[in-house]
Amino acid sequence: MEARKTAIPGVLIFEPDVIRDERGLFLECFQRERYSQFGLSRPFVQDNLSRSRKGVIRGLHLQNPKAQGKLVCALRGRVLDVAVDVRLGSPTFGRHVAVELEDFRQLWIPRGFAHGFAVLSDEADFFYRCDELYSPADEITIRWSDPAIGIDWRVGDPMLSARDAGAPLLKDVVNLPRHGET
Repeated sequence: MEARKTAIPGVLIFEPDVIRDERGLFLECFQRERYSQFGLSRPFVQDNLSRSRKGVIRGLHLQNPKAQGKLVCALRGRVLDVAVDVRLGSPTFGRHVAVELEDFRQLWIPRGFAHGFAVLSDEADFFYRCDELYSPADEITIRWSDPAIGIDWRVGDPMLSARDAGAPLLKDVVNLPRHGET
């Protein structure tokens, strides 16, 4: 497995070793000791799977104060995955990392980051491994198209949930996490 840093400290890209032969493929999706070498030492407590069609954008979502770290992966298809630093007081506040995920590439999104993805293939199965349980009372949504964040989603006319379409801009969101507290 190869791990690469991104432009924002703490956000990591993992390239698992995929063994392929005429029968198909095999890969180790997660191995606690190996990932802990890169700072992922909290136990994961919830796994989620999302299936979406081309042009769907989901996000930008986070939880506070019950923040979640997420190890995400496109099991099938291709997505543009985005992590936005929304930790008040962070030197990278408002900046984002966008990574194309396919062929089992993984992205670690630390606590205190908003997360979203756009489906670039005809369909995608997207897997989330979370280090905190989902808590609807702690959920925060930020507008996917916030010009202050400036994400190029590479999707012309996205399909959105009503919640995502009506989400506030980052500058209008209350109860954001603070840098160093997540």
